[in-house]
Parts: sequence; C-alpha cells; structure tokens
Amino acid sequence: MSKRTLAILAALGATTIYGVNHTIAKGVMPTYVESFGFIFLRVTGAALLFWLISFWGPKEKIEKRDWLRILVCSILGMVINMLSFFKGLQLSTPINSSVLVTISPIIVVIMSAFLLKERITLNKGLGVFLGFVGAIGLIMFGAEVRQDAPNIPLGNFLFVVNATSYGAYLIVVKKLIEKYHPFTLMKWLFTIAVIINLPLTWHEVVEIEWSTIPLWALGSIAFVVIGTTFLTYLFNAYALMQVKASTIGAFMYVQPLVGIIFAILTGKDHLTLIKVVATSFVLIGVYLASKKPKPRIS
Repeated sequence: MSKRTLAILAALGATTIYGVNHTIAKGVMPTYVESFGFIFLRVTGAALLFWLISFWGPKEKIEKRDWLRILVCSILGMVINMLSFFKGLQLSTPINSSVLVTISPIIVVIMSAFLLKERITLNKGLGVFLGFVGAIGLIMFGAEVRQDAPNIPLGNFLFVVNATSYGAYLIVVKKLIEKYHPFTLMKWLFTIAVIINLPLTWHEVVEIEWSTIPLWALGSIAFVVIGTTFLTYLFNAYALMQVKASTIGAFMYVQPLVGIIFAILTGKDHLTLIKVVATSFVLIGVYLASKKPKPRIS
C-alpha cells in the first residue's frame, strides 16, 4: 500500500472519529460526566499522551518570543474551542453539532480578510453568506422539545463560538506549525490548557462518581480522550506529511455526513426539514468559501 493511500486512509479515519464523536460524547453527558469536567479529562489525557510520544520527537526549546503566541493558541484551540463545543453538545443535538462545527473555514476566510488583509472573492463571499444563513437557520429555527437537549438555540450558538475560536486558532498557530515539530507544539499547548481549564472545570471533575459509571460509558470517555483528541491529530499530522492540506480539507465534508448517519442509526437524533435545508446551505457555503480560485491564464 502506497504512502499516499495510507495518508488518505488516515485522513478518513480522523474524519470518521470526529463524526461519531458527536454522538458518543453526547451519550455520557450530563448523566455521568458534565461537559466542563469532560474537557478536563480530555486535555489532561491528551497532554500526558503528547508528553509521552514527545520523547520520540526532536528535543526543541521554545523561543521566549513565541510563548505569548502559544498561550493565545492554547486559549483559542484548547480552552474556548473545547469548552464551547462540549457545553453546546450537552445543550443541543449531535446532528446540529456535526453541521455547525464545519463552518470553521468560513470563519477563517472572514478573519483572514480582517487580520491578514486577504481579498474575499465572489465565491468566498457567497460561501460566507450561505454558510451563515444555514447556521442562523439552525440556531433560530432548529429548536425541538427534547429531554436530552434542554437549550438547542444556545447550544447551536455555542457551536458557532466553537467554530469561530477554532478558526482563529488555525490562523494564529500557522507560524508555530512552520517552526516547531508537532509533538513539541502539542505537548505545550495541551499542558497550558490543563492549567487554564483547571479552575473552570475542577468543580465538575470532583462530582464524577467513577464507581457508578458503567463500562460502556468509560469506553466512551476513553474514546474521546484517546481517539478524538489524540489519534485524530496524529492521523492528520501523518496525512499532511504525504498529501496537500487542501486534500485533507476536503474530508471536512465527510464529517457531517458521518455524524448525521451515525446519530440516526444509533437512534440518538433524527432529521427534520430545517436540518436538511440548513445543512445544505452550510455545506455549499463551506465548499465555496474554501474553494481555491482557478489561476488566470495570461
């Protein structure tokens, strides 16, 4: 099997894990673990795993001038991003989360225009508009009466906060990725996240009654910590070594499809007309916003 094929399989594996995570993580919240307590387990577990594998990576020292950027990246990517996503997932539904988290490329386009002065083309502008129409549609009209989704509009809004934070993280972290080995960068990002998240999440961590958690729920927690947080990064890192970032980015369209199918098959969510229409707007918008313009022939 060629390295390119393995890279494609790795990217597909990461996308599949992300897709099923919406339903698996939802299944243990808030009965066994509250959303913020879950985040502490997630960042702590990931930090330990990245420190462990960092011994096989290069021995790099972070330059003093880069620590502020690393702190900002940790706050955006491992604090605001994760806290808003899991709280949103606790309040909303797996299908809503799997759709709304994919608007990160749209956020990146907008932020790049303001921060990096990048030009927004007609396609990108239309993509931004359609994506936000779909997102607002889910936020405003996607509410249902569900016992396991107590505040769908607020949850959906938190998914947008999640996507915005992650989009900002992608812009800020770019220079660090070009400078440091992934193992070095991730171990510090997650370590800082553990420290920042501790006072925000500890009250929910101590409330976890481990002795009463069934085996399947422990497996779900392990899946989120090891699979969604650790393995997905390794899979994507390997894939990026073999194929273009644009190729990896194309797999983002698979995530909501995997998420929707898995949620429906497991009986954890169902489709409605507003979800179908809003999802179509979001996916078309993301496609247009992330599509590279064809080079002009002079």
